[in-house]
Amino acid sequence: MRWGWIPIFVREMMLFRRRLLRLGYIFSTMVGPIIYLVAFGWGLGGKVRIGSTDYLSFLLPGLIAMSSMNNSYTWVASSLNLNRIYFKTFQILIQAPISSSSIMVGEVLAGMAKGLFASALLILLGLLTAGEFSPGGGFMLILLLNCFLFASLGVITGMRTKSHEDTATYSNFFIMPMAFFSGTFFPVDEIPAYFKWIIYLLPLTHTNIAIRKDHFDGEGWISLLVLGGYGIAFFIYGSRLIRKYSE
Repeated sequence: MRWGWIPIFVREMMLFRRRLLRLGYIFSTMVGPIIYLVAFGWGLGGKVRIGSTDYLSFLLPGLIAMSSMNNSYTWVASSLNLNRIYFKTFQILIQAPISSSSIMVGEVLAGMAKGLFASALLILLGLLTAGEFSPGGGFMLILLLNCFLFASLGVITGMRTKSHEDTATYSNFFIMPMAFFSGTFFPVDEIPAYFKWIIYLLPLTHTNIAIRKDHFDGEGWISLLVLGGYGIAFFIYGSRLIRKYSE
């Protein structure tokens, strides 16, 4: 079915709307980035400069990238894991006359929407508090690509995990270290050379590099291509896992 992804996307958005009606959800979405913003940005923002910009304006794009990663990934990974293992609603989707690619598109678009929502809140906060913060021309492109990449990775995690605890394990050993060591809080150039090659393998590193560019140069285009490669690879592999699902 050509438009089979639409009911999946609408269903996820209806569930998301229910959460939005709870005041605590918005606060829980923002509490982590705001703590980092207050502790690092406002605490060091006026005293430290990174290159030609103040630290707060340097930090905000990194927090937006991290928040979009966390929200795009976590919602999809947790939702798929619960629906597949505990609620058994994912099996209904598999039995419906919908292609695996349609399921993948619907889930990924829903994850992207949630990542963009969290990012929009931080962008608004940044425009109100950081005088030198001004999203560059490719900012939204990189943000969309980052949400797409990690929503696709969320599908992979949700399909491969055997329990809800496994989802937390993936996050603790991959997502959380990437949030801290991929250039969110300090430039990647400050990392020791013997460790830097590992950092450059992580997709969020390239998001942090590209999202801070006013205009793409050679490094920016390389990061854009890396993000596109990761996104395509994760999307294809996630679609394959859905197609071969047999539980």
